[in-house]
Amino acid sequence: MNSTQLSYFIMAAYFDTGTFRYLCFLIVLLLYIFIVCVNVLLIVVICVNRSLHEPMYMFLCSLFVNELYGSTGLFPSLLLQILSDIHTVSAPACFLQIYCVHTYGAVEYLNLAIMSYDRYLAICHPLQYNTRMTSDRIMGLIAVTWLYPLLACILIIHLNSHAELCGNIINKVYCDSHSVVKLACSDTRVVNTYGLLASFGTIVGSLAFILFTYMKILLVCFNGSKQTRQKAVSTCTPHLASILNFSVGASFELIQSRFNMSSVPLMMRIFLSLYFLTCPPLFNPVMYGLKMSKIRLIGQSLMTHVAAES
Repeated sequence: MNSTQLSYFIMAAYFDTGTFRYLCFLIVLLLYIFIVCVNVLLIVVICVNRSLHEPMYMFLCSLFVNELYGSTGLFPSLLLQILSDIHTVSAPACFLQIYCVHTYGAVEYLNLAIMSYDRYLAICHPLQYNTRMTSDRIMGLIAVTWLYPLLACILIIHLNSHAELCGNIINKVYCDSHSVVKLACSDTRVVNTYGLLASFGTIVGSLAFILFTYMKILLVCFNGSKQTRQKAVSTCTPHLASILNFSVGASFELIQSRFNMSSVPLMMRIFLSLYFLTCPPLFNPVMYGLKMSKIRLIGQSLMTHVAAES
């Protein structure tokens, strides 16, 4: 069976929940609505308030846009499949979801890396911060964060869509590149090598850079004043929590994709595969919204203003 003739894939991880499907649908829908609302709210708050037009908040805005992007690549399809009796997805829709999922993951890691660079400059070189972190540099970093994954993942889709497939059953609740590659009956060395190199370069490169910046930050904190240590803790704690949360979810997904997990209960496998697509979009805006006093105060005033006008 050639992928050019393949019209659909079967998502085999779904199972019949009977009348509970409507409860599952409602829970997932409410989760999606909450993720959209809280991310959009923070994006609006950052964009409309000039006091938040600082590098840290610009990078946060990029992070929240990516959370919306990744959630939109998953939840609409997930909601349709929950209500469907036949769990199939068209080949173009499957490849589009693969593209969204992979670019979301790459953008997330790169965004967290440039956020660590911003914290490094603010703490280790405070006097040079404004001259180094100019508007042009901010826009350039954000552009690279988005353009590199969007362009790099085009080749993944090209290689997947031209592979000869001997089946169309994907044992997950969404499409991903490795699941399609496992269906191939042709030589997959090129797509496997490219996928591993792209993943390794993005993940390991980003984490290595983050580790380097935090080693520098720790050195400054050990040799600095109490005020410097307090500033580092207050600004770096949310960022470190975001890195840990997303990396744990990405590790779950990588382990499940590369190793046989048939001994793990189905519900647990589904949860682990969805973690990096659902928890960071939910966790990050809530954490930053509560942690960052500027965002919290302006968000509260905006909500009060909207409520007063309505």
